[in-house]
Amino acid sequence: MYVIGVDLGTQSMKGFLVDAQGKFVAEASAVYDPIYPLPAWAEEVPADWIHAFKKIVWELLETSGVAPEEVGTIGLDAINDSVVPIDKEGTPLMNAIIWCDRRAEAETAEVATRVDPQHVFEVTGLNLDSSHTAAKMLWIKKNRPDVFEKCAYMLNAASFMVYWMTGEAVVDYAQASASMLYNVANKCWDKEMAKVFDLDPNLLGVIKNPEEIAGTLTEYAAAELGLTTKTKVIVSTGDEHSACVGAGLVKPGMVCNITGTAEPVAAVADKPLLDTISGLVETHHHADARWWLIENPGFLSGGATRWFRDTLLKIDDYNVMTLLASKSPIGSNGVIFLPCMQGAMTPTWNGNARGTFTGLTPSHTFEDMTRAVFEGISFGLRDNIDRFEELGIDCSSVRMVGGATKGPFWCQMKADLLGKTITTTKSAEGAAIGAAMLASVAEGNFATLDAAAEVMVELGATYVPDPAKKAAYDEAYARYLECYKAMEPFFNKCYGE
Repeated sequence: MYVIGVDLGTQSMKGFLVDAQGKFVAEASAVYDPIYPLPAWAEEVPADWIHAFKKIVWELLETSGVAPEEVGTIGLDAINDSVVPIDKEGTPLMNAIIWCDRRAEAETAEVATRVDPQHVFEVTGLNLDSSHTAAKMLWIKKNRPDVFEKCAYMLNAASFMVYWMTGEAVVDYAQASASMLYNVANKCWDKEMAKVFDLDPNLLGVIKNPEEIAGTLTEYAAAELGLTTKTKVIVSTGDEHSACVGAGLVKPGMVCNITGTAEPVAAVADKPLLDTISGLVETHHHADARWWLIENPGFLSGGATRWFRDTLLKIDDYNVMTLLASKSPIGSNGVIFLPCMQGAMTPTWNGNARGTFTGLTPSHTFEDMTRAVFEGISFGLRDNIDRFEELGIDCSSVRMVGGATKGPFWCQMKADLLGKTITTTKSAEGAAIGAAMLASVAEGNFATLDAAAEVMVELGATYVPDPAKKAAYDEAYARYLECYKAMEPFFNKCYGE
């Protein structure tokens, strides 16, 4: 039987139709835009997701010629740390609050007066931070009581789509582990954290493995998608977790740079590994239920490059951006860009941080500013790779997946900056591939994710670092760190609650 794998991202949705042998038969995509109603707020309209999802499924069927009854299982991944309150009928009660939203800073600070943030980290593997799910749920409870009182569930984006398809409220271990309501070592909701946040974690759904079957399509969903009620839907997972699966990170000792609207950096581990000293990297569950994922969500990456392209350069071609950047030397002639446009997760976690350009003079050009954007985001990657190595994680080579794999200039920049070989995936759509792999295992087309990876994950270009450029990048990176350190007190003073 065929399977469908769909990635619900921040700015677009991509889907694949895959046959029983793991061959990609058809692909489709759709776009939509986030909403930024206030500074540090970020929302999306759940109806946009449903519209995009229907468009993709219909297009996959039409272009492939596959009959609806031949589609056995649907797999999905979606943006993490998102919240969609729904009523008993499954109707959204407000726009989704998405991962990069920072409106819950005050609620997070209030929780910190009742529990030591270090203890939260030790239990959940997460920083007590407004980006995480429980903070957004608490904001709704305190600021939108009209919504909170009516809601039957407060689902993340993937769980919402699964509920729309099946009527079942479920969440996988990976996304549960991003909530701050979860015990990362014991793999269960944590009663103490539920009490601390005064939230019922069951609002997020019943915890299951991502490849477990949540249910089959309802008659309504089947009709809307052009499928049958025999099509199964898996519990599904988060986008960065799925991207790791789609990049072939299905065993410990592998590191991945996931490039999309954000830029998570993740390493696979066979046990919980807690960064209790710095808290820079967090501990989640992997979408492969055998493992844990040590990761940092990274800066607003593709989101920042798109903002710069659309707002300042006013062009629509990323190739022009890389051409401009290539005309400026390493270090961008002294211009530094801090990509903290929705707060920072690196080099420290700080929801008050904001994006900045510094070092500008009348002699600087768009070439310098463009290169500074690419470099600033890349410096965040180095923050996390350096921390991984301090924790004893082997980072001798890095695998890259996502949109940035299409840009040789940026890939080579990262290799030179890190002084490490970077290998890209052949397809940029690693998250959708991961969703299809999970669905393929659920369908029985492959016995394990390891077996699926052997067939469905293809590697692309390899970028070898140029040692002659390392010193210049080290100097530029040191300036970036110094700039962030100097700016952080200002961020806290001017943008703190």
